[in-house]
Amino acid sequence: MLPLFESNGEVHQLPLHHQLAGIREKQWSPRELWQAHRQEPDLCNAFVSRFDDFVEPPPGPLHGAMLTVKDSLHLAGLPTSCGSRYPLAPRPARDAAAVAKLKAAGATILGKTNCPEFLANYETDNALTGFTANPWDRSRSAGGSSGGEAAAIASGLSAGGLGSDGGGSIRLPAHFCGIAGLKPTPGRVSAVGHVPEIAHPGGLLGVVGPMARCVADLRLLFDVLAGYDPADPFSVPFTPRPFSLRGLRIGVVESFPMSPETAAALRLAADLLGGTEIFSFSGFVSSSACWHFFFNVLTDPFKREIIATNPDLAHWTGRELLIEPPAQPSGVEVVKQLALRDKLRAALLRQMEDVPVLLAPACAVTAFRPRERNWNGITLADAMSCLTPFNLLGMPALTVPFALSSEGLPLGVQLIGRPYTEELLLAVGEQLEELRGLDLCELS
Repeated sequence: MLPLFESNGEVHQLPLHHQLAGIREKQWSPRELWQAHRQEPDLCNAFVSRFDDFVEPPPGPLHGAMLTVKDSLHLAGLPTSCGSRYPLAPRPARDAAAVAKLKAAGATILGKTNCPEFLANYETDNALTGFTANPWDRSRSAGGSSGGEAAAIASGLSAGGLGSDGGGSIRLPAHFCGIAGLKPTPGRVSAVGHVPEIAHPGGLLGVVGPMARCVADLRLLFDVLAGYDPADPFSVPFTPRPFSLRGLRIGVVESFPMSPETAAALRLAADLLGGTEIFSFSGFVSSSACWHFFFNVLTDPFKREIIATNPDLAHWTGRELLIEPPAQPSGVEVVKQLALRDKLRAALLRQMEDVPVLLAPACAVTAFRPRERNWNGITLADAMSCLTPFNLLGMPALTVPFALSSEGLPLGVQLIGRPYTEELLLAVGEQLEELRGLDLCELS
């Protein structure tokens, strides 16, 4: 088995919590850690921009953390391009709220990472920066839309950072690149300063969340990021409730489409965790269709309006999911879909009263080749159907790197919880990583 993160004595390839421990124990300084990250070449084209100047970070729980930020989040004075040549937002005067929290906690931002145009694709490619490759196999995709972030972290170019997730955009690249990624409950991490603006109804789907090499690192980042922000319309004052893993019931969702190796990884994860039971919910198919309405149908006119200003500027990643014929959603349709969303959410939460954590695939397949869209009858929509329901229903979800496919590609599994149970999910995720060990599991 291959080590998940083989450091070879290189400090920048260690997990974030090890790097921070080394700073506290004066094994290396923040400047030395910055230099170690800077010396690594960007072989996967993960970055939109890398920053050349070192700034001594302030003291705090993340003092010396070398992090990156998806290019859909504002950094003061820099363009926020979202992978597009269209001017989607003016240059910001201030950092996004989540970026400001990381900096105040002592983190250094190394650069901004690549994403597809409009954040509207499961591959990271665009006309500005180009294709972001997967560090495990550069002939394959790093995923999208937070693909640059996942590739940077998996390559040792960054110890962690910020992505965003409206339909799997944190969890899928994490799965493809063999790292961990958390999609929080809407509002637990402020999305102020994200492009596009995350407000109703977009905020039902889209959130900002941390990505890192392991779940322990996610917990460090989430502890800093979580909190009430009155400027975020989905944010609420919230105090985490105590929980125990003893006797925890975990439901295994086997109804999603998946490849044989994905199914084997899911079964192995369930066996390692123990205390699992089969969980079925008839509303997952309807949830995926309802998500499609909000993510694609409802936004279709806005994307077309932007493209119409200069069609020559558009990239295929921004065009691929446009609706044909062009969508013309009515107000009545929006109200009906919102009502359906609420009914589906209530029904699933009722079923999860005694089974507070679900275990599911993170995607039906492993990292695919550019523009590959069918895998032995599994379509792109099929492959992502295990991700999108939890955006629609506003539930926290976590990708944990778990196994290695026969082609040497990472296979993650997904943990899903009831709203505002991120701390419980992270604890189960850490438990699963401990049971898995330092190596990705081999499937036999």
